[in-house]
Amino acid sequence: MSDVRPFRALRPRDDLAGEIIAPPYDVLTDAECRALARAPRSFVHVTRSEVDLPEGADPHGDAAYAKAAENLVRFVREGWLVLDDEETFYLYAQSDGDHRQVAVLGGASVAEYDDGRIARHEHTRPDKEDDRTRHLEALDAQVGLVFLAYAPTERLSALVAEAERAPAAWRVRTEDGVIHALRPVPVDLVPAFRAAFAAVPRLYVCDGHHRSAAASRVAARRRGGAADHFLAGLFPADQLRCLAYNRLVADLAGLDADGFWAAAAAAGWEILADAPAAPAQRGDVSVYLAGGWRTLRAGPRLRTDDPVRGLDVSLLQDHLLGPILGIDDPRRATRVQFVGGARGTDALRAAVDRGEAAVAFSMYPTGLDQLFQVADAGAVMPPKSTWFEPKLREGVAIRLLS
Repeated sequence: MSDVRPFRALRPRDDLAGEIIAPPYDVLTDAECRALARAPRSFVHVTRSEVDLPEGADPHGDAAYAKAAENLVRFVREGWLVLDDEETFYLYAQSDGDHRQVAVLGGASVAEYDDGRIARHEHTRPDKEDDRTRHLEALDAQVGLVFLAYAPTERLSALVAEAERAPAAWRVRTEDGVIHALRPVPVDLVPAFRAAFAAVPRLYVCDGHHRSAAASRVAARRRGGAADHFLAGLFPADQLRCLAYNRLVADLAGLDADGFWAAAAAAGWEILADAPAAPAQRGDVSVYLAGGWRTLRAGPRLRTDDPVRGLDVSLLQDHLLGPILGIDDPRRATRVQFVGGARGTDALRAAVDRGEAAVAFSMYPTGLDQLFQVADAGAVMPPKSTWFEPKLREGVAIRLLS
């Protein structure tokens, strides 16, 4: 049973949404943030408020959190953000070419997160939890969506279809070509949505582990009220698109190409020549080395039913990157780069051809079924296992805590 609640959104004025919504705070470089901040209404002034401080200012210092709060107040004072009159849910639709996904925006339960009914699959870092907690407390508002998934239900699908008959408040195309639209759910459908989510046994965190952990911290301090729920975008799993998370490795740890292939074969990998740049099935990894692609296929002795050790990213790490290339801790290793699948396989090939890496590994995407299995087992995925596209924008809707 999932307790998902409506809320009064503080959200962009309909005609200004295209100027306000911004990419997630944690995918932007400092230079990209400062470029976006040339637009006075960009939400990076709230999510990455160091853009309004002198260059080199500490993004985790007191001045940055104070500036974020000041900027949020300014957005409201200028009328760029407007508070809705009634509590409701919201539909946040994203269209990227032929792909379309629709989230229900609502408040997810901190208690369910704390007791594991909202399942996670990543470890969090204390420093990042500290940052999101301080940001949340300074703003007294939740400004970024926690990306949740659920096993689809006929009832929720029917309700979303019914709510989509209402006109969108706004629809904008962002610089990456993705079309975003926000639609308040008619208030008379709110009880039905609450009841439909109450029949969903479990929710899963796809992205936003640090935000949800920060929400838990704040709820523990405040003990009641709006802080008992956190702002979430809830997607049916069958609509989500998880792309590969690929790897580039700087060197072959002293091996030449022939030595690398021989070591891989000895470790239990089957080697197929003339391979596609993107693997066609689970258990395959496409490898670009010395000007050509080959496939590494996990042989029988490598395969396992363990939900974590059986992931393709785990097989690669446990049976090649670690023992053959000496990358024992991918979280801290400097010889490996992780490349989101949105960049495509041409970017991998080009990086090797330019000498920026010795070898590229093109992965088969981790599936939502695998994410659910890992979370249901109370386990943790290896780093950089999933890359979801399109990314959820920030500033789409804000949930106030008082």
